[in-house]
Amino acid sequence: MKVLVVDDQEPVRVALSVLFEVHGLEVLTSATPEEALCAVREADVGVVVQDMNFAQNTTSGDEGVALFREIRALDPDLPVVLMTAWSSLATAVELVREGAADYVAKPWDDTKLLLTVQNLLGLRAARDENSRLKRRAERVQRELRARHDLCGLVYASPAVHEVVSLAVQVARADVPVLITGPNGCGKEKLAEIVHANSPRRARPLVKVNAGAIPESLVEAELFGAEAGAYTGATRARTGFFEAAHGGTLFLDEIGTLAPQSQAKLLRVLQSGELHRVGSSAPRKVDVRIVSATNANLAGAIQSGSFREDLYFRLNVIELRVPPLSDRPEDLRPLAEHFVRLHHAGDGASLPVLTEEAFAALESHEFAGNVRELENRIQRALLVGDGRAILARDLDLDPQRHDARPSAGRPGRAPAPTRSAADPFADAERRVIEEALVRARGVVSRAAAELGLSRQALYRRMERLEIELERRPRS
Repeated sequence: MKVLVVDDQEPVRVALSVLFEVHGLEVLTSATPEEALCAVREADVGVVVQDMNFAQNTTSGDEGVALFREIRALDPDLPVVLMTAWSSLATAVELVREGAADYVAKPWDDTKLLLTVQNLLGLRAARDENSRLKRRAERVQRELRARHDLCGLVYASPAVHEVVSLAVQVARADVPVLITGPNGCGKEKLAEIVHANSPRRARPLVKVNAGAIPESLVEAELFGAEAGAYTGATRARTGFFEAAHGGTLFLDEIGTLAPQSQAKLLRVLQSGELHRVGSSAPRKVDVRIVSATNANLAGAIQSGSFREDLYFRLNVIELRVPPLSDRPEDLRPLAEHFVRLHHAGDGASLPVLTEEAFAALESHEFAGNVRELENRIQRALLVGDGRAILARDLDLDPQRHDARPSAGRPGRAPAPTRSAADPFADAERRVIEEALVRARGVVSRAAAELGLSRQALYRRMERLEIELERRPRS
């Protein structure tokens, strides 16, 4: 890439050309703004060093300002270094705020100017290479989506692309898969992709949250039970294994199974046969196991809480899903996807995710990963004005959990206690109550769904006067 020197004084153009060429840089020179714009359009310019004053006997810098803005219009990413007399210094500073890379006062310091230009060329080259790699990655992703069913997965990062590529590759092999990663990172979606691209895709995909099954019911839930096998068993019950016969059984939170349940599960995986509770007759089952955990199973094996033989039976292929913090490229497409997914109106009236809001998302840690991001977007859609999502609508500041925007929206005011006059509290109360209903009153599960800690959810329930109502299992 070349350095473009723009100055109406020939001695300046010659001096700068010699400076840059001696240090191995290719140089183009222009005496007028018109020549400079032509060079930007036609040549491979990596950085522009431009004077601020072109009109004789003036020091206003107006022509320099106009040239800078026209260069920015042609190529917003092209770095421009402004050269100015002291009289135009204030104008140059203003242009730096508009996006100029730097400014240098005349007479310039050769060493400082050369270092500035070299650094800017390096950054430009790196940015161009990143853009090239991004375009290549986007092309590869399009090809992957064209050949495989990705079940609506939204992503842009190379990290997720790598794990998805492996998932569709191993989907064809009828072997157990273990999906690891933190809570809320998308392990269930990856299990759907494995099933959808496997020879079993026409058969059922049965999802089981192993952590939500009471230990006393694990055997009956997984393997089924005959009528009268236990109190309340008035009719025969088909277990999850039989329901998934011919298809895929997804066992989420596999690390929570108690040792006794682990032994029973291992026996079925080894033999391909199960016994319903209350029956001695074996039943053949043909299922593919995809399991998932956020726990460190290797550590659990060392502590004796997870069986090593079961671990190796489940972990023929491991798919590691990275946390959202390790794939920032996914933040914007996911946020925009959740806006479309949860917006109650028509597509033409989608609220705009402002740059302010996106900056707030970028600076947030997202311990709850994609699930927490979805929760924050849902909240913003409920409390926002319907036209734009602002940073305050996301409520990402942990120091201001108990604050809500005032009706005029310029600032924040403490939220009152339960009141029909507070639509923001009503909206948040409705989201929490619905999550508690889905979790059957289990606060830890509702908190995980909402992307909150259990303590944070309890505090919000207390502030919103939400009474806990546990619901019996059906």
